[in-house]
Amino acid sequence: MSDLSNIELADQIPDHLTLRPLADRMRPRTLDEFVGQAHLLGPGKPLTRLVVGQSLHSAILWGPPGTGKTTLARMIAHGAKAEFLSLSAVMAGVKDIRSAVTAARKQPGRAHVLFLDEVHRFNKAQQDAFLPFVEDGTLTFIGATTENPSFALNNALLSRARVYVLKTLDTTSLISVLRRALDNVAGDIAGNPPKISDLHLERLAVAADGDARRALNLLELAVGILVANADSGGAIDEMGEDIISEVVSGSVRRFDRHGDMFHDQISAVHKAVRGSDPDAALYWFTRMIDGGCDPRYIARRAVRMASEDIGNADPRALRIALDGWETYERLGSPEGELALAQAIVFLACAAKSNAVYQAYNAATSDARELGTLEVPLRLRNAPTRLMKGLGHGKGYRYAHDENDAFAAGESYFPDEMESRRYYEPVDRGLESSIGQKLAELRMRNKAAKQINK
Repeated sequence: MSDLSNIELADQIPDHLTLRPLADRMRPRTLDEFVGQAHLLGPGKPLTRLVVGQSLHSAILWGPPGTGKTTLARMIAHGAKAEFLSLSAVMAGVKDIRSAVTAARKQPGRAHVLFLDEVHRFNKAQQDAFLPFVEDGTLTFIGATTENPSFALNNALLSRARVYVLKTLDTTSLISVLRRALDNVAGDIAGNPPKISDLHLERLAVAADGDARRALNLLELAVGILVANADSGGAIDEMGEDIISEVVSGSVRRFDRHGDMFHDQISAVHKAVRGSDPDAALYWFTRMIDGGCDPRYIARRAVRMASEDIGNADPRALRIALDGWETYERLGSPEGELALAQAIVFLACAAKSNAVYQAYNAATSDARELGTLEVPLRLRNAPTRLMKGLGHGKGYRYAHDENDAFAAGESYFPDEMESRRYYEPVDRGLESSIGQKLAELRMRNKAAKQINK
């Protein structure tokens, strides 16, 4: 039998008996079958009008895996009665784009949708390659990406496409997807839908972690185990605890070590620490660890938090953050992660001050904007006779020789620059005492300067 005959025969076999994965067999064909994205799909919503063919424009579908990006692209092309040209940026290149353009130009009277999956994998030159054909109407571009388009795509492409943000599917939506799929897998087990309790169905949905494709893959795996058990003489009608536990045991939470989810979660850790919420800070910390984040990265960020958000209000914070980091380096995982958790909780509970952070930024701004101002001669070092002869160190007041080790009225700024006040301690933690001390010293400075006038 020829290859063509094989293909024709396969086309006549029911979906559930082919080798097509369940996730592909269950791909929605209409909006009624589509689950989730209620914020985009509904009466009068822009994406709905695009899908049903009321408008056709270039679009970027941005969202996590398994939220329906490819399915929506197919629906858009179908609604517009357009030719659907699908490419994956993982494998495609400029040559493939040109082939798509050639195919579109052979049918000048018909709309053509170029769907580019993982579009963020294309570099700037590759993205620029199809822009002229989007502009002249040869192609309508639809891109799918899991990465933030602001960073992954060039401005020229972003300006020509509307961005739609897809959200992770909740557990209820995933249960709906699984229930609909149960009838489809019935053929794999003698024509009857497998029995599965609501609790076990929910466990599959939770294990899928917002990803419809993963949920269907888990169900398909469970059915495969059920069929294998039947071949060995076991029960065939119900997926029990043993099957469900085996299927979900290897499931992991979504985490993208370098993408938006990574940056969003470390941002949540930092903001919870700054907001003095140890419980939320600990939650996001464990979420990142559970997702596979390198604990050293969190340790480094904890040191930053200690300086940026706590500073001198509680100087212990910096040392504890460093101790947590060092403990992790000595013990490794998982023992060292507890020390990092201890540090995160301490940082969240500590008195907060960003006074040093603000002072540092203000001083940096002056250093950059005021040019290279000379160090006053009295403040310069004078280790040689020549330098002393040039006046280096002349007139310097050695603070330890002054009353209370403070040279009242002295200025340590460049002579051409007025004294600045960068550091303003807050009235919390140790900084409340520091603030009182500085206020006293400033009053003595002011009095000394008035006497010297």
